[in-house]
Amino acid sequence: MIRACALSELDDKKPLAVEVGDVAVVLVREGDEVHALRDECSHASLSLSEGEVTRKGIECWLHGSCFDLRTGQPSSPPATEPVDVYAVRVDGDDVYVDPTTTLN
Repeated sequence: MIRACALSELDDKKPLAVEVGDVAVVLVREGDEVHALRDECSHASLSLSEGEVTRKGIECWLHGSCFDLRTGQPSSPPATEPVDVYAVRVDGDDVYVDPTTTLN
């Protein structure tokens, strides 16, 4: 696992773009949970971190595809392929992500 950021850097339901190793990752905090997804829409290869978090997941800013934060599965078109979801560990104020293993 690689340190991605401080937990205090994450605002609830506001995406944060980070580089973990050589992987672009978007982090989203929901209360006590932190989710890590590949920061790239599977439809148009755009940065998901520029979108917004909704009750359905993280929404791509250009075409509106929405991805589940836990599974990476798209819940709305035009995306049909999931985005990678990575394991996250929080240790004190440090957030760690494993970009080498996907959970989906």
